[in-house]
Amino acid sequence: MQAHPINRFIFAFAILIALPLSASTPIPNSTSVHQWDIFELTLPGPTPTNPFADVSLSAKFTSGDSSSTANGFYDGGGQYKIRFMPPTIGQWHYQTQSNLPDLTNKSGDFTCEKPSPENHGPVRVRNTYHFAYADGTPYKPIGTTSYGWVFQPDPFEDHMLATLKSSPFNKIRMLVFPLRYGENPDKPTLFPYEKKSDGTWDYSRFDPKFFQHLEKRIADLRDLGIQADVILFHPYGRDDLRFDRMDPADDDRYLHYIVARLSAYRNVWWSLANEFDLIRSKKTADWDRMFQLIQNEDPSNHLRSIHFSRYTYDPTHPWVTHMSVQNGMAVADFGRATWLRDICPKPVVFDEVRYEGNIEARWGQLTGEEMTERFWFGTIAGTYVGHGEVLGDHAGHSWGSTGGDLRGESPARIAFLKKILDTAPPEGVEPLDRYFETHIAGKAGEYYLIYFGPEKPAEWPFELYKDAVSDGMKFKADILDTWNMTITPVDQTFTLKRHNQYTFRDQNDAKIPLPGKPWIALRIQRVPDAK
Repeated sequence: MQAHPINRFIFAFAILIALPLSASTPIPNSTSVHQWDIFELTLPGPTPTNPFADVSLSAKFTSGDSSSTANGFYDGGGQYKIRFMPPTIGQWHYQTQSNLPDLTNKSGDFTCEKPSPENHGPVRVRNTYHFAYADGTPYKPIGTTSYGWVFQPDPFEDHMLATLKSSPFNKIRMLVFPLRYGENPDKPTLFPYEKKSDGTWDYSRFDPKFFQHLEKRIADLRDLGIQADVILFHPYGRDDLRFDRMDPADDDRYLHYIVARLSAYRNVWWSLANEFDLIRSKKTADWDRMFQLIQNEDPSNHLRSIHFSRYTYDPTHPWVTHMSVQNGMAVADFGRATWLRDICPKPVVFDEVRYEGNIEARWGQLTGEEMTERFWFGTIAGTYVGHGEVLGDHAGHSWGSTGGDLRGESPARIAFLKKILDTAPPEGVEPLDRYFETHIAGKAGEYYLIYFGPEKPAEWPFELYKDAVSDGMKFKADILDTWNMTITPVDQTFTLKRHNQYTFRDQNDAKIPLPGKPWIALRIQRVPDAK
């Protein structure tokens, strides 16, 4: 509920006449922080009637010609905080602004030092369709989904983190708002808002303990090298958890608060919603407004997307950094996934392609082979694919809803694909002849992945598309069994000669014998010229 305009004016005027006229007040807590880590400023202050709604707080951070503003937030217990992720090494200065005299014009300095070896910074878009960390290190998302894992008992969540540590996944999609209880066997004990005396939620008062727990788990993911794809809204909160039905002012207050709390974590991605088009209370203009709010208030400029069910949100908007797609069929065979790249020149992440599972719902019936295929089909198309699993235990837990254990057959095979991609060109795998040979991707003239999917060829004539190749170039090959996870080097070097106007073949028309079973791939790499 918003304060009456007159009351807000009186409060602001009272604060204004109480402001000191002196220069900024130094704060004796200067320190150092690594690049892309979190500088946190904690300020004790008074608590007016509602410090979440009545207090504005921010700080301007400057270093040389660079400057950035980060908003602060109330963290309970009379403590206000401002967090900032310094993007460059060097000396930084900050100065606060607030409508409370005790919080305004506080200033100080800190040193931003060289990052630790495992700290590569936040993930950015690179080479139009791909990603890299801020320091240029390649990042190839191998994602998974576990919507409600942060609403479980602590031992369960700790076990989930241990499972993730040994998994291939370097990104996880997760909700902020809890799921309905029917999909969460352990009823949450923490909620994002306080309740009023009548038992309804007070959308103007957050529960800091809820957000402290959320950010602790995001930090745990960061320390494992895993990106947290934070889903801000969803339509699955039945019972009394319909946080998707707040009015625009409450939505904006929530976004302002969570961006202030989380934007300094380098592993955060913003997903405006899961299946946004099923949230009937919001219109396209609402999503436009909220996207722009996040873009304007996040000083770290984290990646931003929105996930859909049936109807897509326009991904060409400048505030959308990449496409988050739910579509199982686009990566169920060759060639179809590339059309999204044609429509919108941005990275395409198929975050949901159905689930490996054994449930009654048809979206949860993929076999391990089918899930693995989808990863390979998406990779060959120059896109990225996310994993999902709904193989439950006797207590009603499943990976997709609550986390816990991975029981499917696909994660090990996805780990094998990750191993293969680690040898691929750092700029990303591109489709090379996508209108005709849609099963081939890589970097022309240097690196090729040829995936045969369900086909069972007994041999393959060594043949490459004409781009970036010439007579005399030499290549080596490996046979990849993507299901049995084996790499078999081919004991032969292949030398190119032009075959026709489109292709080059081995000069001796050599063929590679193949095992004649499904899910085989070839990895072909150029042999460097002898010096």
